[in-house]
Amino acid sequence: MTTGLRSGLTQYGDAEFSLFLRKAFIKAMGYTDEALTRPIIGITNTASDYNPCHGNVPDLIEAAKRGVMLAGGLPMVFPTLSIHESFAFPTSMYLRNLMAMETEEMLRAQPMDAVVLIAGCDKTIPAQVMAAASVDLPSIVVPTGPMSVGHHRGEMLGACTDCRRFWAAHRAGTLAEGEIEAVNERLAPSVGTCMVMGTASTMACLVEALGLALPGAASATATSADRKRIAEASGARAVAIAKARHPKVGALLTDKSLHNALVVLQAIGGSTNGVIHLTAMAGRAGVTLDLATLDRLGREVPVLLNLKPSGAYYMEHFHHAGGLPRLMRELADNLHLDCPNVAGTTLGEVIGKAEDVPGQGVIFARDKPLKSTGALAVLLGNLAPRGAVIKQSAASKDLMSCSGRAVVFDSVEDMAQRIDDPALDVMEGDILVLRHAGPKGAPGMPEAGYMPIPLKLAKAGVKDMVRISDARMSGTAFGTIVLHITPEAAEGGPLALVESGDVIRLDVPGRRIDVQVDENEMARRLATWKKKPPHRPLPARGYARLFARHITQADEGCDFDFLMHKD
Repeated sequence: MTTGLRSGLTQYGDAEFSLFLRKAFIKAMGYTDEALTRPIIGITNTASDYNPCHGNVPDLIEAAKRGVMLAGGLPMVFPTLSIHESFAFPTSMYLRNLMAMETEEMLRAQPMDAVVLIAGCDKTIPAQVMAAASVDLPSIVVPTGPMSVGHHRGEMLGACTDCRRFWAAHRAGTLAEGEIEAVNERLAPSVGTCMVMGTASTMACLVEALGLALPGAASATATSADRKRIAEASGARAVAIAKARHPKVGALLTDKSLHNALVVLQAIGGSTNGVIHLTAMAGRAGVTLDLATLDRLGREVPVLLNLKPSGAYYMEHFHHAGGLPRLMRELADNLHLDCPNVAGTTLGEVIGKAEDVPGQGVIFARDKPLKSTGALAVLLGNLAPRGAVIKQSAASKDLMSCSGRAVVFDSVEDMAQRIDDPALDVMEGDILVLRHAGPKGAPGMPEAGYMPIPLKLAKAGVKDMVRISDARMSGTAFGTIVLHITPEAAEGGPLALVESGDVIRLDVPGRRIDVQVDENEMARRLATWKKKPPHRPLPARGYARLFARHITQADEGCDFDFLMHKD
């Protein structure tokens, strides 16, 4: 197996000339022959002026380069796509697979013996791990880290759980224009990812649980010295795995490590997005995420992490309480402790060294949990034959088992146009239904599942309603919200057949979501639906057409069918 500059030579028909030419051009950068004999460590650069979550990437690159050089390697920084949730149209999820494809091709095309993957914002870590799993290159993930907390009128604030809380108050007319503007400046006081247990924090925890990042890498704040030290140590470790040519992603992302990640997902109050991303990441390594297993673990593993939106604290408090190693020690009986990690140790060794912090109120004991069940539940029923998910740890207890009249919105645009209409026929006990917001229908499965409370109800003091959709929801959001209904409406799933006025029954304890319409009537509606034209025509060209033709459903990770692992 070739390594260093000899790997992946450009094809000129003469391998020695290819190497000669490659060395000639790289020497234009001032490299010596000694430098060019060292293991080459690629370092991704996902910095972008559009991505404040990655605002510290230049500093992390310098720290990782320092670690590589101290360990005797040659660091080579290269750019890739950078995606930010709030700046990506129509949604960041639409671009995740594009970033995965581009990163994969850059890992294949350029000579490197290992790679340091630096990313953080919601879809970027999954994209990079999907790419690295497909290439099966020795890899180590460095999350960019969470922001510091904000402050307003003596209260700690965090993007974006508190974004949603304050905005709901503003919509309801209880927060003045000047006040919301002041809050707007204080919600995100530094670069880094959301400091609550949103999708970015969830994915940082999950890659650490999988063994793809160094212990403690998930929780150190973006602007801290700890974060830079983690980057330096990751650079040094990248040299070690490059020399050993092990472990590659496939050796770490296994059935057993996926089980560990699912346990952690339930215990941290993790994002529903984590299910889709884990499915896609594992799928690239030939490992299947079983929704039944996820649900079983949700019954067995309680929420132990007191972080918003399921609890009260923020990621920096989690870090100071001992971080993920300390939390995983509480879960030892549910974990495969023999799983290896990129640090060269096992999970058992990591949690054995976890720090005990007296008096901390962030990580709860296993026998005295924050919540008695896990974060997520999987629902089945005649509305979701292949499943749906709900973040029960961030839902209203009194809505977990209820029936209500459906109020149907046929698209994201339809919802935006009618949700605040005073004439909207909606009451407090109704169930809001959004469809054609899935992978194909939107397209891209936007985070539209967190439908706002209709304005006239918000003004009347309604804080939560049951909302169901084939869309996604930000991990930062609170509410009784059923998501990822599969198959989606655009594929002819039962959600496409629901009519306003139908009665829907939600039974989270029984793991059911059903519309109370008999089978004959549903069959009649399906026959009529098949005669309708597609919700959206097939795009004419480019990535949009590729996406429409090849995107899979939520239970398959929303990956492209031609990129999924094939035996």
